[in-house]
Amino acid sequence: MKFGAIDIGTNAARLLVGEVCYDGDHAYVKKHSYSRIPLRLGDEVFDQGRISKKKTEQFIDCIQAFKLIAHIFEVEQLRAVATSAMREAKNGMKVQEKIKEKTGVNIEIITGQVEAELIFGTFFLVDFDKTHPFIVIDVGGGSTEISVFENGQKRASRSFELGTIRMLRGKVSKKIWTDISSWIESEVDSSIPHRLFGTGGNINKIHKIVGLKDKDSLTATKMNSLMNKLSKLTVEERIDQFQLKPDRADVIVPALEIYLFVMEKLGIHQIDVPKIGLSDGMIYDMYLKSKG
Repeated sequence: MKFGAIDIGTNAARLLVGEVCYDGDHAYVKKHSYSRIPLRLGDEVFDQGRISKKKTEQFIDCIQAFKLIAHIFEVEQLRAVATSAMREAKNGMKVQEKIKEKTGVNIEIITGQVEAELIFGTFFLVDFDKTHPFIVIDVGGGSTEISVFENGQKRASRSFELGTIRMLRGKVSKKIWTDISSWIESEVDSSIPHRLFGTGGNINKIHKIVGLKDKDSLTATKMNSLMNKLSKLTVEERIDQFQLKPDRADVIVPALEIYLFVMEKLGIHQIDVPKIGLSDGMIYDMYLKSKG
């Protein structure tokens, strides 16, 4: 059974078409198609507080295109969710209604907590010892979610208004960095070793640029080195030298800053990158619900 997951982020909109398959007892999401459009809702929302008429039209076109791709792949269930930018847009509900009217697709505007839960759902597909304490960091364009797990259960989770587009637009409160530090101090027992995982398009790209194999951990040293190199380059130079898309080239440095800040506060010097995200979690969630 094929599922379609539309993830409307602050930086980009994505469609993943996939199904849950099994290799012995191990389940995994088999990906049939992945599409990404640099919609950049956050550019307007963090500057003006709303989504413009022109951007709404682009949004509608994007959803129509995704719906057509899903139809071509004979998707049986399609789900669309929107995160930080749509949560904060003053006209987010009106845009949501217009898109449903024009495309028939209902976009759910989900909370940071729901977003983190969907991402974590996919961790049941990752082969590692889930009884060992671990932490998941997801850095997006508008928010950063940090979740702490012990014995396979979520012990603490928080969504912070700290994201790459928000940083580029100068819309990050100085207090947020203190809030993250305080939260980590109160919710994470530093005397217990935790394994650290990173999710999101930026950490996936960072892992690839550094040239690591799929299961290799990414060290803070390599991340700092890459950040220093990228920081000295213009966006155009980053595109040219590292073959980055324009909407990735500008956000990758703030993403590195956020990941490295959290890693430093946690006292953890390496991060694993399982190459999964919100859309994978959505497909797995739809699959579980379809089974009843």
